[in-house]
Amino acid sequence: MKIHKEGRRILFVTLLILLALNLLMFYFNRGNTLVNRLFAGATVIIFLLILQFFRSPFRHMFTHEDLLIAPADGKVVVIENVFEPEYFEDERKQISIFMSPINVHVTRNPISGLVKYFKYHPGNYLVAWHPKSSTQNERTTVVVESDAGPLVLFRQIAGAMARRIVWYVNEGDEVSQGEEFGFIKFGSRVDVFVPLDTEVKVELGQKVKGGETVICQLKV
Repeated sequence: MKIHKEGRRILFVTLLILLALNLLMFYFNRGNTLVNRLFAGATVIIFLLILQFFRSPFRHMFTHEDLLIAPADGKVVVIENVFEPEYFEDERKQISIFMSPINVHVTRNPISGLVKYFKYHPGNYLVAWHPKSSTQNERTTVVVESDAGPLVLFRQIAGAMARRIVWYVNEGDEVSQGEEFGFIKFGSRVDVFVPLDTEVKVELGQKVKGGETVICQLKV
């Protein structure tokens, strides 16, 4: 298990702050050992919670030109046909994965291909499962022309706790299935939009693993 690069600075600063708070507690509250120990225990728990959020576990990834893999860890919360207004301006099949604070928050390319479109949108911080979060929250939109042919759109969406989206792709980049395309800090969601004739391989409520779980198969 390794720690993702996006968390190293946060973890270092958090560790320094918690150590300083513990030193202050032990200095000004020397006579109350029990309270000091409870405070120390609480700070250890806080640090471990933040530490697990930035974990980046090894994944057994594979590549296949017509299979889409889950772009993130989490639970499938949406499978439906919707109108996609930003790029396609027509109906697409949407698959959404909600990431809770305890999930790994690395986001991965669901398919290999060429990035045809990228845009960052500043926005609100509605809870990630809110229907309007896909169009009103802070988000990024990536459209990839897959090696199989069809265009695939996927979107990082900030949630109520997420306050920063990080991305590693730009228009014109060649991307490989399973490689990291970004990171969302502290709770979020990823939407995937595919052609209507795409065969979905997951169910509502199913837990998926980014880079491993096949979520759908394109018709080529």
